[in-house]
Amino acid sequence: MGNKQELRILCPNGHLGFAPTREESFWIGAKTRPDYYCCDSGSDDIGPAPLGADISTSPYVWQKHDLELMFVASRDQGVPMIIGSAGDTGTRSRVNMYVDIIKELAKKHRTPRFKLAYFYSDVSKEYLKEKMKQGVIIEGLDGRGNLSEEDLEKTDRIVAVAGVHPFIKALDMGADVIIGGRSSDCAIFAAPALREGFPAGLSYYLGKVLECASFCAEPYGAKESVIGTITHQHVRVTAMSPYQRCTVASVAGHAMYERSNPFYEYVAGGKLDMTGCQYEQYDEKTCKITGPKFIPVDGKIKIKLEGSGKIGERCIGIAGIRDPYTIANIDRVVEWSRSQISEKFSDKNCQINFIIYGKNGVLGDMEPIKKIKSHELCVVVEGIAPSKEMAKEITTLGTRQLFYARLPEVKGTAGTAAFVVDEVLDATPAYMWTLNHVIPVDDPMELFDLHITQVGE
Repeated sequence: MGNKQELRILCPNGHLGFAPTREESFWIGAKTRPDYYCCDSGSDDIGPAPLGADISTSPYVWQKHDLELMFVASRDQGVPMIIGSAGDTGTRSRVNMYVDIIKELAKKHRTPRFKLAYFYSDVSKEYLKEKMKQGVIIEGLDGRGNLSEEDLEKTDRIVAVAGVHPFIKALDMGADVIIGGRSSDCAIFAAPALREGFPAGLSYYLGKVLECASFCAEPYGAKESVIGTITHQHVRVTAMSPYQRCTVASVAGHAMYERSNPFYEYVAGGKLDMTGCQYEQYDEKTCKITGPKFIPVDGKIKIKLEGSGKIGERCIGIAGIRDPYTIANIDRVVEWSRSQISEKFSDKNCQINFIIYGKNGVLGDMEPIKKIKSHELCVVVEGIAPSKEMAKEITTLGTRQLFYARLPEVKGTAGTAAFVVDEVLDATPAYMWTLNHVIPVDDPMELFDLHITQVGE
């Protein structure tokens, strides 16, 4: 057991910079002088394109805004600030962007000297090829097969998902500010708690409950701050926004968020078991949790790998449909359009996709409602091709064929669709996930390149 009897961590945002942090609840929390300011800044929810293209999905100004709030408060109070999965993807370029922002903020605020640590999570294809030659099995997750050289060749960029290890090592080196590459959400918060000697089960639960900030509070309100408190017996989480509370229902419900199995959270080195968690209303704005367990991995630690590869250039067309008969026969209309495209592009390595909002646009084939009663539909046409010129042509053809759709029993000529704009729209290139695997390692730092430097006056 460490010397501290409790540790308090403020989390201002469930995804730093994805939408600006709400300042009122942040400063309410900051005035209570937490021990750490921690926040996750990335996700694979945003799809494979940002990783593959090595870009952020969030505006630079939002990310800088959120970093500045945390930086000013943490440096004024002399407590550490920790960021994981910098810039949406946690790639090297995103880590460098955040490091540059921190250096810029230090100059702006004439901050006294402090230690800035940062680590990279990028993994080269050559490294994985060599591992595969050595007979290392890179195991697929969620039904994927083990990694093959063919899948690896389709990949443009790979990141490893860090556990607590690089964060703890950076804190051991005296870091005041840590900018992390791709990381497990809960590890960002669990690391300081583990380093301070708190139990592993409670430390990882603290991370689990804080990772999305006010998503564990009610009523719903994103981008509001919460504070997690860990003791050697329990975790408490408190809403900072004046209109929110952390309740038994809101906190227990958040534990099920984004998980196929609501009771387990897997990280590098083991899993958090929440089957024995007990929830109790501690005070009006605070929920208390007891009973989480951490089960260490048996054998080598496995690190998750995420990889993305480009499949082509992409354009988007948008069509609205109001005609009741066309709506009733929308599947036939789409097939008509698809058939016209296949005549011309059958051997060109192209894709045409129709996303029908008002029918099954969100869930696709998983949509349980098969018979719709929509009075209008929106069809988004996505064309993917080897070149931008070809993507534009195939998307334009697919969209306009909705206007000319031929149903044998219809005697009219055309006009079954209306377009938001006549032209199709340029979109980011299309990517696909190529890696969702784990690799065993002898050293949990093997895939993470940690640096530390002095910044400030």
